[in-house]
Amino acid sequence: MRHSGGGLVYSTESGRMCPACRQPVARCTCKQAASVPAGDGIVRVQRETKGRGGKAVTVLRGLPLEAAALAKLGQELKAACGSGGTVKDGVVEVQGDHVDKAMAWLQQRGFRVKRAGG
Repeated sequence: MRHSGGGLVYSTESGRMCPACRQPVARCTCKQAASVPAGDGIVRVQRETKGRGGKAVTVLRGLPLEAAALAKLGQELKAACGSGGTVKDGVVEVQGDHVDKAMAWLQQRGFRVKRAGG
């Protein structure tokens, strides 16, 4: 198989290949360089219900942290809100409507925070 950009995307020897650096996904070099998302430095906090059976979830995007620090921050935020949640793909999700509490908590820690969505 070849990607439309001409890069190898799968090899029978090593499985999936990164189209950018042409290394196996497990040894991808470009993934490490882009571990901290480039953004405008503003954390956006919003409440979502789509695709969640009508249940509200507080979503935080744009946190300029690496994966380990993001997981630790997510764990502390979930404890502060007294609820569960997850951290995946650079996004922190906290179960329930905790937008105001999350914004105040992040501002105390020096982040620039903005409410997103409706």
